[in-house]
Amino acid sequence: MSATLIDGKAFAATMRAQVAEHVARLKADHGITPGLAVILVGADPASEVYVAAKHKQTVEVGMASFEHKLPADTSEADLFALIDQLNADPSVHGILCQFPVPDHLDERAVVARIDPAKDVDGLSVVNAGLLASGETGLVSCTPLGCLMLLRDQIDSLSGLEAVVIGRSNLFGKPMAQLLLGENCTVTIAHSRTRDLAGVCRRADILVAAVGRAEMVQADWVKPGATVIDVGITRVPHPEKPGKTKLLGDVDFAQVSEVAGAITPVPGGVGPMTIACLLANTVTACCRANGLTEPEGLTV
Repeated sequence: MSATLIDGKAFAATMRAQVAEHVARLKADHGITPGLAVILVGADPASEVYVAAKHKQTVEVGMASFEHKLPADTSEADLFALIDQLNADPSVHGILCQFPVPDHLDERAVVARIDPAKDVDGLSVVNAGLLASGETGLVSCTPLGCLMLLRDQIDSLSGLEAVVIGRSNLFGKPMAQLLLGENCTVTIAHSRTRDLAGVCRRADILVAAVGRAEMVQADWVKPGATVIDVGITRVPHPEKPGKTKLLGDVDFAQVSEVAGAITPVPGGVGPMTIACLLANTVTACCRANGLTEPEGLTV
């Protein structure tokens, strides 16, 4: 392996320590405790694990954690009533509803119900529009985490050519907007892109987020490029019957011989998502109280 390993797990731990310092300062200087409310509708096993991790890390950095676990048959009216209550609660600075939700609920309507100032997942039309307009809002956590890893790895992103594979509202589009904000030349590639491998080979920064295991091969990558792998696919473990392993969108073993730096899966982008969620909650708290935002935890 010739590429530098980008250790998202270590970077996320450093971020959480910074968040904890800001939380302690807010408590000591202003008597304010940032609060994060998480709503889980139903009992999806993966979501339950993720919500538990969010709760644990929220408490560890000294923030208030408000968990709301609702039955799978919760009506839209009851869910919206809870969101309205949290929107009005001054002790709650961040709100997120864990997706997926049961089929009878509309995820877009749920996101739209959350106060954009408390939308710490950065998914609302308002926050997406603010990002696209170059204005101040709350930025989607995973793209924000990727940008922080890139800033830490590369002295200046300005003028570099970046390719984002994937055009989702959740990741691809906000990632492209963040890279534009860093003065990169940005291409959004997708399943209909002609000569996708050739487009990727132009990139100084290649970000893969399509959910297709090991799609990006070594001959897709410009020598020395920085590769950020956002994809996660669970596949049968080749050596452990009945077990599974996680693969990214990038063929890690092969691409590592070509790239200059690369994120692993797991241990790369994944840990950054919750760290940025915590950072967004602190940012939202500071904005709600007219206080100076923490440096290094937002854009």
